[in-house]
Parts: sequence; structure tokens; C-alpha cells
Amino acid sequence: MRRVIPALLSATLLLAGCGAGTSGDGATDPGIASPVRAARVETMDVVNTVRGAGLLAPRDEVRLAFKTGGVVDTVGVETGDRVRKGQRLASLKHTEVGAAVEQASASLEKARRDLDRARELRADEVATEEQVEDFTTAYQLARANLDTARFNARFAHIDSPADGVVLQRLVEENELVQGGQPVLVIGATGEGWIVRVALADRDAVRVNAGDMARLAFDAFPGRSFQGRVSRIAGSADPQTGTFEIEIDVAPDGARFARGLVAKVELSLSDAGGAVPGTVVPVTALVEADGPAATVYVVDAGAGVARRRPVEVGPIIGERIVVLSGLEPGEQVVTDGAAWLRDGSPVRVIDEHG
Repeated sequence: MRRVIPALLSATLLLAGCGAGTSGDGATDPGIASPVRAARVETMDVVNTVRGAGLLAPRDEVRLAFKTGGVVDTVGVETGDRVRKGQRLASLKHTEVGAAVEQASASLEKARRDLDRARELRADEVATEEQVEDFTTAYQLARANLDTARFNARFAHIDSPADGVVLQRLVEENELVQGGQPVLVIGATGEGWIVRVALADRDAVRVNAGDMARLAFDAFPGRSFQGRVSRIAGSADPQTGTFEIEIDVAPDGARFARGLVAKVELSLSDAGGAVPGTVVPVTALVEADGPAATVYVVDAGAGVARRRPVEVGPIIGERIVVLSGLEPGEQVVTDGAAWLRDGSPVRVIDEHG
């Protein structure tokens, strides 16, 4: 008997809990009005905008390399260092490069002596004209080889092509590198900064060169930067299917660095300025698939919530533009809609917005 009484008590409490406003499947009990919060559908001036996120980078990024291969002698900069135009950044060991110049110079000297002797023999009619021409060609080739060796020697070091910052250091001293292998990546900060943003096709086709942008960086809380669209990709990225746009942005005294994440808001030039639009809190959306969404509208006369499909547009802060399906003044459920069904009794306990 001692075991039966606690079991009956537990069963009674469980049944009482299941009947407190919800059915067994978690949905609202159709006989009990569910407490919900609601907001009025409002009208406000809406500016046609596109939002996205991107990365900050110098406008010009240069990958610097040695013309010929060799062993790295010195790399005088580190990632993040600021450099000046003409500053020596890295060099190859001179032994191999210098030996190539000396070898080419010696070959040229021998070819000159051979040509002079052939001309003397030709004057004595010992050598033929064809032999003189052959020695002349050999001399010209030797001179071209020396010019090539000297040219390569001049590019056995790397000088900064512009004022900027070292974005990447890709090699270390005493490392063997091939000709054309990137050694340093320099960002020419004197050419300005850009933010690259990837947009979906439906947004990219609405953006035009010259559109104004407002940018915010987590690195600079509370600050807003102005920008302008300078380039729009003519084709989609084959991997992501998005279109890349570039936005010119001035640091305005801020210490910009490559890779800072920017939140971007683009004001479209063909939007015709601010126009009245219908808005509701984003939390009112129960389901959304692109422009198609669903909300619950409070039918005050019947005391129930009606499920209604709507068409939505851009998000503006904590609100979203409703293009069709709602009228100003109607109430939409913002909290508690997840447990409702079409026609569920509701009781508005708080109205905001």
C-alpha cells in the first residue's frame, strides 16, 4: 500500500501537467487561450538597401619574387612591417649569381679574341669569310649571355615597388627558392583600401558602380565609415555562385589592417530615395524561404491567431519589410508563435513596437 500511493500521486501530477495549456504533441490545447506577445504592423520610410559582409584589403597587392632561383641570403622584413618605395627587402646569395656573370664575361672575352684572330687570318687569306661570320655570331651570342647574366644579377634582390605594408613573408633565410616563386606579398597602402563583398545574384544585379555604402568594423566599435562601389564582378564565382563587388573605403584616421571583417550596407542608387513601407519585427516570422514567409495575425474579435503567408523584403535593423500580406494596424504574434496552430485561441499579454 505504501508503494501504491506515491505511484498514484505521481501519475496524477503528470496528467495535470499535460493538461496545462498544451496537448501531448507539444501544440497549444485548442480549449485554452495561449498567452502571447504581439506587435502592431507599422509603416515607416524604407530605403532600398543591400547588406553583406566582406574583408578589408589594400587596393593593390603585389607578389614579389626573384627572377632566378637560388639560396636566400637575407629577408629584412617581417609580416606587418611598413616599407618605403625602393627599400631593400630580400636578397639571394651572391656567389652563384656572381659566378654566372664572371663566366659570361670570360666567354665574351674569349669570343672577342677568336673573332680578332679570325679577322687577321682573313686579311692574310688564311681563313674564309664564312669562318669570320661564324666567329662574329659566337661573339654576339657571348655578349647577349653576359647581358642576361648581369640583368639576372640586378634582380637577385627585391626592392619595394611602393610604400605599403608586408602582408605575407613566404620564405626564410638559407631557403632554396625557384625563379618566380613568391617571396613576399606587399600591400600598396598608398593606393587606398577596399572591402570585397560576395553577394547573391538577386542582390548583385541591383548594385551599380558608384553606389554609396556604410561600413562598420568590430575592430572599431561605434564608428561608421563611408564607401563607394568601385567594381562589380562580371561573372559568378564558380565555387560559391556569388558575385564579388569592391568598395573603396578611406581609413579616416583608423589603423586599417588586411583581413578586418566589415559589415556593409549599400544604398542603391536606383531606389528612388526613401519610400513608405510596411514593417514588422523579425521575431514575428515563423517560417521563411527566400521572400516567402509566414506569420500569425491576432484576430481580436474571435480571440484567435490566424496563420497567414506574406512576402518579405530586406531586413532593417530588428525589423523586416513586408511587401504583401499585411495591413498597417494589424497585430502579429512575436513571442509564442512557435506553439500555435491556425485558429488557436490566444491572449495578448504584452503589445510592443
